[in-house]
Amino acid sequence: MSLRRVIRALLAVLVTAAVAVPLTAAARPGIPAPAPAALPPVTATTLEQAYAANRANAELAARMAAAHGDAHRATADRELAAPSRKLLSFDGRGAGRVTEVFGDLARADRVAVLVPGSDTSLDTYERFHEAAASLHRRLARQAPAGTSTAVLAWLGYTTPGTVSATVVTRDRADEAAPSLREFLRGLRVLAGPDTRVTLLCHSYGSVVCGRAADGLDVEDLVLVGSPGTGADSAAGLRTRARVWAARGADDWVAEVPHVSVDLFGTTVGFGTDPVSPSFGARVFTAGDGGHSDYFRPGSVSLANLSRIVLGETGEVTRA
Repeated sequence: MSLRRVIRALLAVLVTAAVAVPLTAAARPGIPAPAPAALPPVTATTLEQAYAANRANAELAARMAAAHGDAHRATADRELAAPSRKLLSFDGRGAGRVTEVFGDLARADRVAVLVPGSDTSLDTYERFHEAAASLHRRLARQAPAGTSTAVLAWLGYTTPGTVSATVVTRDRADEAAPSLREFLRGLRVLAGPDTRVTLLCHSYGSVVCGRAADGLDVEDLVLVGSPGTGADSAAGLRTRARVWAARGADDWVAEVPHVSVDLFGTTVGFGTDPVSPSFGARVFTAGDGGHSDYFRPGSVSLANLSRIVLGETGEVTRA
């Protein structure tokens, strides 16, 4: 694809976003919610208290959303407030933010952190929840005897809309990167130095991980369905972690122009394709799935992701 065609395509996205985003925002007024629960730094011994406090906050958010007339948000908040949910953090304001734990985080020696892509919010959280739950079920079956696992679904930033100007720029990722770094530093303190931590980044979430990667204390950084990271190579991420990448055969992100262009003072696009040889990641097979299928039960992708999390890297099927 010529540079001129790339620029025209990116401009088309920006023009569409300029129309679509204001209309979407106008149709969805702000939803009232309480401020997040005030909690001291969480430790292994205070996890259950933190879970309970955040569930209570989600229940209050559900009541406020219902009183506001937003039944959809009220239902989403109420589901998160269920006694079985383990919320490490919760903020029902705006699009919403939540970190949910699957498994016994206090005892886990293998931990996976999932970072979602565009159009993920409290209103669409269920699909992200299912991805994390699917991974945890697979890990529980696949882990060697005596190995404990946990998965954390980290919706810790305001994701861009799929049809928006922000989805083709690094702005939201730059805003999110400090929060992801802070979260992972806290997780390392909570989990302990001997716990193996893997960062799994989907779609625009891989841009967030790319912007946060420098110096992260994780063993593996995995990019799936990635439009790019903002770096020209895996070495450019400046991480000690092993960098992995995969793309399903039916993933539309393959058609995204893998370029980085300065337009009107803004960098548009995310650079080198992470599954290309020039990027230098460890490319593994993801099967024939589409953009939302990387955590599908029974998939080649899920099997390989589980092997990476468990440290069974020699068993990962390479592309």
